[in-house]
Amino acid sequence: MTRPLNQPLGGNEMPRFGGPATMMRLPTQPSAAGLDACFVGVPLDIGTSNRSGTRLGPRAIRAESCLIRPCNLATRAVPFDSLQVADIGDVAVDTFNLIESVRLIERAYDAILGHGCVPLTLGGDHTITLPILRAMHRRLGPLGVIHVDAHADMNDQMFGEPIAHGTPFRRALEEGLIEPRRMAQIGLRASGYTSDQFDWARGLGVRVVQAEDCWYRSLAPLMEEVRAQLGAGPVYLSFDIDGLDPAFAPGTGTPEPGGLTSHQALEIIRGCRGLALVGADLVEVSPPYDASGNTALLAANLLFEMLCVLPGVKLA
Repeated sequence: MTRPLNQPLGGNEMPRFGGPATMMRLPTQPSAAGLDACFVGVPLDIGTSNRSGTRLGPRAIRAESCLIRPCNLATRAVPFDSLQVADIGDVAVDTFNLIESVRLIERAYDAILGHGCVPLTLGGDHTITLPILRAMHRRLGPLGVIHVDAHADMNDQMFGEPIAHGTPFRRALEEGLIEPRRMAQIGLRASGYTSDQFDWARGLGVRVVQAEDCWYRSLAPLMEEVRAQLGAGPVYLSFDIDGLDPAFAPGTGTPEPGGLTSHQALEIIRGCRGLALVGADLVEVSPPYDASGNTALLAANLLFEMLCVLPGVKLA
């Protein structure tokens, strides 16, 4: 017998300003048991270095997601006709201890992955990607990574600390969680402390695409190259909302001018179709700096687009 698949609560059944405060108004459950994919929040901001507030990101993203409908009209993806999806709530992080929070996140994702479920994560600051990758690596080995960001997040330390939102990919590469030649960073830009700030990763074989190389162009051809680079192995997508220009996403802690457009963000994510995506995150939405809610709304739509390119999603 075919199992019934969860569906988002539609706007003709309940006004979009009402109903459950879950991602896309999906059913919720306490674990990832029986799910093909899940939305999960990590409300953390004690890893931030400038403006805090990302602990409120998951709640804001969920609130704005009530506007999203179940069929992707551009790609014809119908994920809720293909996969069993639910919102499994938030990881209970330690409000006062970053290292303990990292441990708790790692343990939570061990449980999610133990159910064979693909997690789509609502951040939270970018520190959260390190424990997620650690959990992924234990089950899948070294990963390919697509990292969209204004910043490389390859710092060796921040204020003397080895783990913070500017260090996760340095630690992940050092720990062997990522295959350097199967990693692409897109949208990097702005000012730095030294002129060679992006070169440490390049020296390992990471593909670094600075924002200036993306200006005035479609990124569909770039994503063809990235798909070829990453090949058939498992891939994780980590999307920092500050990869976009503040004109599109002002509600973030470290905004940088000259960033990607919302159209290019869609091209990047849609360009992931065909890859063996094993998880994805959308991080660094900071609601205190998002007066209109448009940053959270864009983030919610990008998470839906991530769901639409997971393996197994059918096209109508």
